[in-house]
Amino acid sequence: MNPVRRRRLLWVMLLVLASGLATALVAMALQRNIAYLYTPSEVLRGDAGDHARFRLGGMVVKGSLQRAPGSLDAHFVVTDGDATLPVITSRILPDLFAEGTAVVATGRLQDGRFVAEEVLAKHDETYMPKEVADKMGQAHIKHDVPVPAPETY
Repeated sequence: MNPVRRRRLLWVMLLVLASGLATALVAMALQRNIAYLYTPSEVLRGDAGDHARFRLGGMVVKGSLQRAPGSLDAHFVVTDGDATLPVITSRILPDLFAEGTAVVATGRLQDGRFVAEEVLAKHDETYMPKEVADKMGQAHIKHDVPVPAPETY
């Protein structure tokens, strides 16, 4: 093999090796950031795994929200209509977070409780995130949350 062909072959091999390494690194980074959505029923069945990071979707049970005085700690219960799962978070809850509304929380299962790193809430009275609605088997859920009367100016 002459030196020109040998040099070309070396460059091609280095290019293939570098692109393979880059692809592997991207795949590993994406794998770590994937968080699957589960309902409380699926979590209690064991579908989510013991210590895996995942998203929990459902409705906040009315009367279940408890806040520790002087801290950000909040305890509430999420349900999908069939099962309930207690949730604990020490992060700031969104302004739209309320009992009886749809919620998606990202975190891990620990000692039978879901420890949330992030909590997302719905944006109005009739909306439920599509993923949560699909998991709960409903297209849209209307809640018995009173709608405030329109303000007149």
